[in-house]
Amino acid sequence: MIRNILATIIGFIVASATVYIFESLIGQNLFPLPIGADPLNLDWLSKNMHLIPTGAKVFVVLAHFFGIVAGMFVAAKISKTSLIPSYIVGVLMLAATFFNIITLPKELWFTLSDGVLALIGFYLGHQLGSRQIKKTEDIS
Repeated sequence: MIRNILATIIGFIVASATVYIFESLIGQNLFPLPIGADPLNLDWLSKNMHLIPTGAKVFVVLAHFFGIVAGMFVAAKISKTSLIPSYIVGVLMLAATFFNIITLPKELWFTLSDGVLALIGFYLGHQLGSRQIKKTEDIS
C-alpha cells in the first residue's frame, strides 16, 4: 500500500519534471519566447499564443507525450505489483493536457497533435508499465 502511494507520488513528480524539462529547459531555450512573455500567466498566454514560436509549441506537445510515458513507467517500476499508480499518474497528466487544450486558444494542428499524442503516451505508458508488472510476476 505504502509502496503504491510512493509510486504514484514519484511517478507524478517524474512526469511533471519531464514536462518542465521539455517545455522550459529545451523548448524555450531552442525557441525563445518573445521579450516580456509570461508563460505562467494564463491570461497573457491566451492573448498572445500567436507570438509563441512554432518550435516551442512542438516541444509542448512532446513534453506532454514524454511526461505521461515517463511518469507512468516510473510509477509501475516502483510499484512492481499494480498498474493503479501508473493509471493515476496518466489520468492526472491527461487531465492537465486537456485542461491546457481547452483553456488556451490554439491552432488546430497544435490542439489535435497535443491531444492525440497525449492519448498515445497514455497507451505507451500502459504498455511499458505492464511489462514492469509482468517482470515481477515472472520472478515470483
